[in-house]
Amino acid sequence: MTTRTYRSVLAFWLPLAATWLMMSVEGPILAAVIARLADPTYNLAAYGVAFAFAILVEAPVIMLMSASTALVEDAPSLQRMRRFTWALNGIATVLLLLMLVPPVYDLVMRGLIGLPDEVATITYGALWIFLPWPAAIGYRRFLQGLLIRADRTRLVAAGTVIRLAAMVVTALALAVAADLPGAWVGSAALSVGVVVEAVAARLMARETLAELTDTPPDDPDAVPGYRDISHFYLPLALTSLIGLTVQPMLTFFMGRAPAPLESLAVFPVVHALSFVFRSFGLSYQEAAIALLGRHNEHVAMMGRFALVLGLATSGALGLVAFTPLSRLWFEVLSGLSPELAAYAVWPTRLLVPLPALSVLLSLQRAILVQGRRTGPISGATTVEVIGIAILFPLFGFGLGWTGVTAAFIAFLGGRLAGNLYLLRPVREVLARPAPSL
Repeated sequence: MTTRTYRSVLAFWLPLAATWLMMSVEGPILAAVIARLADPTYNLAAYGVAFAFAILVEAPVIMLMSASTALVEDAPSLQRMRRFTWALNGIATVLLLLMLVPPVYDLVMRGLIGLPDEVATITYGALWIFLPWPAAIGYRRFLQGLLIRADRTRLVAAGTVIRLAAMVVTALALAVAADLPGAWVGSAALSVGVVVEAVAARLMARETLAELTDTPPDDPDAVPGYRDISHFYLPLALTSLIGLTVQPMLTFFMGRAPAPLESLAVFPVVHALSFVFRSFGLSYQEAAIALLGRHNEHVAMMGRFALVLGLATSGALGLVAFTPLSRLWFEVLSGLSPELAAYAVWPTRLLVPLPALSVLLSLQRAILVQGRRTGPISGATTVEVIGIAILFPLFGFGLGWTGVTAAFIAFLGGRLAGNLYLLRPVREVLARPAPSL
């Protein structure tokens, strides 16, 4: 049995945490840029909607990091997983193109969601700018999974530094030199960043790819085929697809709840702040997959590490939410007017338990992935989305809460329901050895 220490877990996880932390500050940085350009309310709303739908079409590829971390061990599995990745990248890109067909776009954005014309027009251009996003994200996540499995997590963090730098340079250059809507500036910055990072990941993964290409399988009969990969990956993809419907669904609800324009403008800012603290939990999933052991033999240590991490991240968000730091974040750093900032305070306070629940969810998912039982993961996400769909109308329409406040209390309630759903399958996996794929 491989020896695990808290120091070794920390050393392995910290570069991944830095990666997710850097990604989490992208939203606040871009929101701050957009808030300082012309028509900030319209553009913040348009950027939030465009980003929500860009993330939605990314659903088929978002779990490729977990899949390549878990499945790629030798030359045949590398070749099959790479082809699988490009197929998913193509599907995701086609989905975004379909959304951009004018009749489809008008039906969804103006008909179903009910966006004001000013916001809908800006959002359409932003989505075109997001077109390279899904394939670049998919390829990058596939390569990063290989680096994580090879214990080269520092290279993953280095790639994100490059991405963040490219994003900031693009955003500032366009804000200063081009007369573009703020939402377009934000979308272009994100797209340039992920493309640059994908190129950097390919260069940094050369040694890992060469090693895997020269690695024969221990048991050729045990190498996963395309059917095995699909069976393993489908629940993960469904998890992403179902989970990523949350932002578009909340956008739909907020557009019909009290203070719709203010809620749509504030939502991406509050979401970005919470993501800063949730990023630590999100980064824990791949670390746990790699370190739990083939039969989850290190689960006790990883669980204790997760407990400390969850308490620390929720405590840190609480420090911001319940002190004058909230005003510093929303008005000074994010550039919101005092009127808009007032809409952000209570939603942020309601979200304080969310980082801890995110850490728990990552550990639960890692145990199930390592146990090759991915089905309950998509089931838990379905429960989470159903919970949100029930709770938002209760608070937003029934009690008349502002849309953004109802959105985040529903989000918290749905996440808790998902955590509770996974308790039983996780116990079942830990009670028996993980089956081979």
